[in-house]
Formats: sequence, C-alpha cells, structure tokens
Amino acid sequence: MMTIKRKPVVLIPADVKPLGEHPFHVVGHKYLVAVAEAAGALPLVVPSIGDLLEIEDLLAIADGILLTGSVSNVHPSHFDQEVHNPELPLDPARDALTLKLVQAAIKAEVPLLAICRGFQEVNVAFGGSLHQAVQEVPGLKDHREIKDVSIDIQYAQAHHIDLVADGQLAKIVGATQMMVNSLHGQGVDRLGDGLVAEAYAPDGLVEAIRVEKAKAFTLAVQWHPEWKVMENPQYLAIFRAFGDACRFRLRRHEPPD
Repeated sequence: MMTIKRKPVVLIPADVKPLGEHPFHVVGHKYLVAVAEAAGALPLVVPSIGDLLEIEDLLAIADGILLTGSVSNVHPSHFDQEVHNPELPLDPARDALTLKLVQAAIKAEVPLLAICRGFQEVNVAFGGSLHQAVQEVPGLKDHREIKDVSIDIQYAQAHHIDLVADGQLAKIVGATQMMVNSLHGQGVDRLGDGLVAEAYAPDGLVEAIRVEKAKAFTLAVQWHPEWKVMENPQYLAIFRAFGDACRFRLRRHEPPD
C-alpha cells in the first residue's frame, strides 16, 4: 500500500481588498482553520491575479479547492444584469479567477467545496443567475444577518433547511433537516445548467447544490459551515467529507515510493 507523505493541499482563492492605498489578497481566518482542523488538509491561499496564473498550474498542485464567503458580491455582468445597488462591494479580480477555476476543477476531478459567495460563484459559472437582493423578491425572506450585534449572534442558527431525501448532503449529515446560519443578501435565482439542488430554505430559496455529473466531490452551500465547525457535528461532517475526497485524490495522484 502506498504511504501518503503529506496532507492534501486545498487551494483557497483570495479576496482583493484595499488596505490603505494598496490592494491586498486576503482570506478569512475561519476558513483556513476549518480546512486545517476539520478537513485535515493544508490550506494554500491563491492570489486573485487570474491574468498572471495558469489554471492548469493551479490544478496540478490542488488536491481540493475551497471557495469562501465574502462581503463582496459576484458582479452581475456575469449573469447579464446591471448592478442593483452600487453601494455594495464587488470583487472583479476574484470573479476573474474563480469563475474559470470552477469549471476547470470539475473537469479535472478536483474536489470542490463552496461556501456563500462561493456557492453563488458555482451557480454563475454554470450559467445560472442570482437575485441581487433576496429580501426584495416577493415570497422570499430577508436572509441577511442582523447588523450591530456580536459576531456570535450574527452567525447563530437562523432557520432550518430541508435536505433532498437521499441526496448527497443528506447522506453526509445523516438527516433530512438541519439548522443553519444566514448571512447573505444574494441568492440563487435561475439554477445553472447541470446543477442539482440539495437543500431548500423554508421560503423555497435554494441553499445547497451539487454538480450532477461531477466525478469528484462537489458541494456548494449558502450558509457558513466553517463557523465554529468543531462544535457543530453536521458542519463538521461536511468538512470531513471534503477532506476525505481530497485525500482520495491525493492517493490517486501521489507518485509511488
């Protein structure tokens, strides 16, 4: 039996944010810790300089990819809409990397876990569209977090979701219903081609998706399972499943001793 000499490498595309007069490439601490502790993998931050990076080079070193949440939204030009609220932040540099990376990762059979903004990126990468302001859509609830409260309250469980029976997510968490947090203003409108819904909020909004024909683990969720992941068995199960998929890919591609 081949001995694995290293942990699987999980690539995490960075947000681009101004700090003073300069742009910085950043990833939230909680995502890095969740990959390292809950998935048992090595997190590697990838700068969002898509015009200077070859996707093939990234996939050559990737055992998995995590697309994180962010305060920024996917630019609506990617789903043929105008900007609804110019005051909300955008991150075109991240879009330029992640939207190409999603399709390439699926084709290369690299495991993919996508969270919040990442969930929306997956939908857009497959030709889907987004509600830019879920709270303004008739019949849908306000899924944004409560402002001006502690972060623990913002990330507290906000509502339940119904998981598709016998779906991938239901099998991972061992349930057909679970409680999740909710911190998003955008949400899935038209589901992308080849995507399958795995869970729904009580108002019918899609909360989890997978790529139907993906040969490797591919799961995208609208909530934040990285938050205190070691204290939530269902959140932990998601990261454990992702980590297992990354280790499986590593075993398949690691050179023999």
